[in-house]
This record gives sequence, C-alpha cells and structure tokens, in this order.
Amino acid sequence: MGSSSARAWVQTREACRAAASVTVGAALRRVRRELQWREAGLDFAVQRLPEPFEHVASEHATPLFRRLAGLDERLQRNKVVNLRIAVCCLDGVVLAPGQRLSFWREVGKPTRRRGFVEGLVLRQGTLSAGIGGGLCQLSNLLYWMTLHTPLTVVERWRHSYDVFPDAGRTQPFGSGATVAWPVLDLQIENRTEVPYRLSLALTGTHLAGAWTAPEPMRVRYRIEEREHRITHEGPGVYVRRNELWREAVHPDGRVEEELVAVNDARMMYAPFLPEVRQEALGSSSAA
Repeated sequence: MGSSSARAWVQTREACRAAASVTVGAALRRVRRELQWREAGLDFAVQRLPEPFEHVASEHATPLFRRLAGLDERLQRNKVVNLRIAVCCLDGVVLAPGQRLSFWREVGKPTRRRGFVEGLVLRQGTLSAGIGGGLCQLSNLLYWMTLHTPLTVVERWRHSYDVFPDAGRTQPFGSGATVAWPVLDLQIENRTEVPYRLSLALTGTHLAGAWTAPEPMRVRYRIEEREHRITHEGPGVYVRRNELWREAVHPDGRVEEELVAVNDARMMYAPFLPEVRQEALGSSSAA
C-alpha cells in the first residue's frame, strides 16, 4: 500500500470512528432522556383540553421576524413553519397538580419526515441553519410566561453566547431558555393544587401564549434583573452577567423574593461605543 493510500485509509478510518462516536453519543443521550420520562415518581402524562380555563395567569407574545443585518429571511420564514408544528404539539396541554411538562416529550424529535425545515440555530456563538431551527423562540416564551405563575421550572438551559444586541429588547438579558433535542430540555412542574392550561397560537406577526387556570391569581409575579455587568475577559472577549429574581407580590402587599437564574454569556458583538466603553464597564444598570 502506497503512502498516499495509507494516509487515505487512516483518514477514512478516523472519520468512521468519529461518526460512530457521534452516533453512539446521540443514541445514549436519547436513551437517558427517555429513561427520565419513564422514571418512577415523575408524571409526564399530561392531558389536553380544547378550551382555556376562565382566568389568565400569565400571557406574552414575541415578534416572529427581526430585522437584523446578515439574518437570512428564508430561515426566519422557515422558523415559522417549525413553530407551527411545535405549537400544535403543545397547545391545549393541561399541567395538573403533581405533573411535569417536558418540552421535548410533547414536541418530539424535529425531523424532515415530520415537516420540520431548516431554520436559524445557534452553535457555539455562530448562527447557522439546522432542521427544526427557531424552536428556541417557543421555549423562551414558555419560560418567561412560567416565571410569572406559581409553576416551577425544574430544568432550564441558557445560551452560552449573547448574539444579538439590545435593540428593541423588552425583557432582561438571560430571560430565555434554549432547547436542543433531546439533551437540552425545558421542564415545568406543577407543585400547586390548581391545574394550568397552556394556550399557544401564531398570528401573522407574533407567537402568542398564555397559562390559564380555573381560579384567579392571588399572587402577582414580576421579574427583576440584578447585578448586571459586563466584564473584559481578554483581548476582544467580553462576558455579560446578571441575576434574575422573581418577586411574588401578595394581596396584603407582602413581597417574597426568589433567585430564579444566574446568567453569563460571551458577547458576540461590540458591547459599547468606544467613547463610553470605560464608563459603562462594570455598570449595574439593567439592560
């Protein structure tokens, strides 16, 4: 065997080993997740109701399209296709007392066969295309709404990179929840004595959602960003950090505080204009 043939054989062998390792790893992650869904003591068997309950516990809507330089409009349109499929899987879900909702258990694996298409995905701080891309908008919405209810988020993953600047931002940095089949899931548990129904819909411009309940909310929730700062970690490397606190406001005016998230992410855009950078670094003001 010649040297060039030997090198080609070695490269092919290593490529096959790498592919096999990825395949085995993906299969193992799926098995672990499916074992969790079947774990004794965890009730993931949520039901559905055709109509929402009488009282709105929390509601929110986010725009489907963002005008940002370099963002492929085709991938944004495809995102809507993916969201429509996922919305059909989750709309009407009722989370009864003691039950847990798993985003991926209800939505399932995003594949071409099921109608999912290439949408925008974030991998290691880089925007690219991937089947099922864009579903994080739905998990973000679900997470934000849930923080404004008595429901408990028991699994949530955050982005390691902050890709988009704050233009038009209406929520604090780090207030979303990323998902990736099947290892990065969003799971919500009902530790109250009241059932909650999830409503989801796509309009021509927005993704809208709501949690409804048969009883009115006696406690109101608000989210406060604290300890917001940007640190310089090296040449051209800036990391953004903050804490999210949930304040439960009772009818008598009493306020209970709970730390719900600690975030840090590497910024993939210039954090400040040069003339104000030094003054702004270390600022504790909210985004």
